[in-house]
Amino acid sequence: MTTVHTLASGSSGNALALSWEGGHILVDAGVSCRRIAQGLEALGLRLRDLDAVLVTHTHSDHISGLQTLLKRTDCPVYASAGAGRDLLRRMTHLEGRLREAEGAFFIKDCAVTAFPTSHDAPGSRGYRFDTPDGGVGLLTDSGVVTAEAEAVLPGVALAVLEANHDVETLRSGPYPYYLKERILGPAGHLRNEDAAAFAVALARAGAREIVLAHLSRENNTPAMALRAVEAALRAAGLSPRLSAAPRDCLSGAYVLRGGAACSESPCSASGS
Repeated sequence: MTTVHTLASGSSGNALALSWEGGHILVDAGVSCRRIAQGLEALGLRLRDLDAVLVTHTHSDHISGLQTLLKRTDCPVYASAGAGRDLLRRMTHLEGRLREAEGAFFIKDCAVTAFPTSHDAPGSRGYRFDTPDGGVGLLTDSGVVTAEAEAVLPGVALAVLEANHDVETLRSGPYPYYLKERILGPAGHLRNEDAAAFAVALARAGAREIVLAHLSRENNTPAMALRAVEAALRAAGLSPRLSAAPRDCLSGAYVLRGGAACSESPCSASGS
């Protein structure tokens, strides 16, 4: 059995735990090390149980807890070449622990495939994880769905997919013009409609569960994101399980068993 939990998912911090019979991976450390440790403890894990920490990119909402985490663990840290150089400039305790997350590699018996995302951070990456139970895909912090994501992610049973903002809510909201343009741009964040279109493609390729992630608190609501994606799936005649990851608390378990995905008592589908 493979389980995925989001420890936090949103503009104020991001972290995700993936566990399977062979090991445990943390993706991003964008909340405090204390919160990460508490989240793992709720799952019956300790920091020392981690086999690897993977970094998607080096914005603070994805690495703010990493420096302290490095002091309390000895596991390797995986990041792209560009993100790795940025981390080495900004953090201690990385020497000898940094591994390059490019292309395909293994963490124990989990096959990991890193692919480029389109974001304004050096070497930003998404990931596909193939455990003995099936495939899990993670695509967040990308202004567009990249060609590499379109090539790598189809075939996963479970997809964690950014649905960051509703365009009209963002345009009419309080953000300054430059920030709106950044978010809306090709190196910004994925809008609900683009998430919906990619969710359809993934469901057609076999995804049985889709979790919407990294929802903006100011420019989206779980209801708007879910409505947009559900409408596109329904129009295509598809019905995978669909939920929104909570922003600030531990999610329930998203589970893979023998390639099939199912949720077990998620903390909240509201994302609040």
